[in-house]
Amino acid sequence: MTINAATPQKKTLMTRRQFFAWAWAAAIVALGGQAIAMLVRFIQPVSTSGFGGLVRAGKVDEFTPGSISQIKAGRFFLYRMNDGSFLAMYQKCTHLGCSVPWVPDEDQFHCPCHGTLFDKTGQVLGGPAPRPLDLFSVVIKNGEVFVDTGNPIQRQKFDPSQTMKA
Repeated sequence: MTINAATPQKKTLMTRRQFFAWAWAAAIVALGGQAIAMLVRFIQPVSTSGFGGLVRAGKVDEFTPGSISQIKAGRFFLYRMNDGSFLAMYQKCTHLGCSVPWVPDEDQFHCPCHGTLFDKTGQVLGGPAPRPLDLFSVVIKNGEVFVDTGNPIQRQKFDPSQTMKA
């Protein structure tokens, strides 16, 4: 019995070499798509709702008179004075730029770097800082408090005219 040399062989859809070529092409296309998406996101302008723009602090009624609230998105403290007015202070020390936390037990700000102490209005109580904490302007619209963090205001002392009445 002789075997016919023309027996049909199984046909494959794709060879191993073709499969790997397609896999590499798909990986390169996916990587290129991700790179383009990242580039588009990088080029888009940054939203002005965070630091460096107008930051919503909250409703006027959320801040009790005499309270100090840290607004982390805007990097400032909002002091609602006993007369109902607002004072927004940059949390950056005027000495070397350290972040200054509020210490409620001592009723003052403490700079952890070189020990400057500031009162509720940002006035220097002691330490190497040359001037009070910088301010941001406060705007009240429709019962909501907004703070413009785009332009810090340097000052030499506290003056009631620096506050915004609610």
